[in-house]
Amino acid sequence: MKRKKTVFISILFLMTFAPAITHAMHIMEGFLPAKWAILWSAAAIPFMALGLKNVNAIIKGEPNKKVLLALAGGFVFVLSALKIPSVTGSCSHPTGVGLGAILFGPTTMTVIGLIVLVFQALLLAHGGLTTLGANTFSMAVAGPIVSYGIYKVLNKRNVNTTFTVFLAAAVGDLFTYVVTALQLSLAFPDPVGGLMSSLGKFLTVFAVTQIPLAIVEGILTAIVYNLLAEYSKEGVISLDAFK
Repeated sequence: MKRKKTVFISILFLMTFAPAITHAMHIMEGFLPAKWAILWSAAAIPFMALGLKNVNAIIKGEPNKKVLLALAGGFVFVLSALKIPSVTGSCSHPTGVGLGAILFGPTTMTVIGLIVLVFQALLLAHGGLTTLGANTFSMAVAGPIVSYGIYKVLNKRNVNTTFTVFLAAAVGDLFTYVVTALQLSLAFPDPVGGLMSSLGKFLTVFAVTQIPLAIVEGILTAIVYNLLAEYSKEGVISLDAFK
């Protein structure tokens, strides 16, 4: 009981102070040229289709998986809503998708991420509807795939679970930032140096905020995962990821 209380206090502490030092990106409404907005939306559609199948299977499955899915969605919504202005045309925030990707797979988080992004665009003016495809691809497609891949590879090699979850969430967050930087660079290449010069500039600017973000998000994700694993051992919840 004492251990659980300590874990909850740690989570509260991190979620209170994380906004001051953590950052990722939403591209704002109307910022991308139409062709890029359409291209990134089209790129996200196949992952969305697979994700809908997975979500449907979860909903029809065990009741406790529905609760965990809702928890994963809430985790993403709370963390990614911590909006901090960043370079022109974007803002900074944690992503929170690594936890859900580990628990349910990457495409499930595409659906959850899209829902979160729509709510944020409509209710918080965070991101936008015209840039929804690009933001979905970076935060809810690319990030979860990397997090899930790292978790699976290291887990099969019996690497320490806490470190595995930390690394998966942290690198997934960093990859979200890399993809967003690429999206902005493709849309707005440097007039002199071209794409690579523009990409280098975006990566350099974002790196200052993304590295501490990745560390904090990795720690927070590992804490929450370990708490869920503890409940799984007690039979309160059951999920393949904890077996």
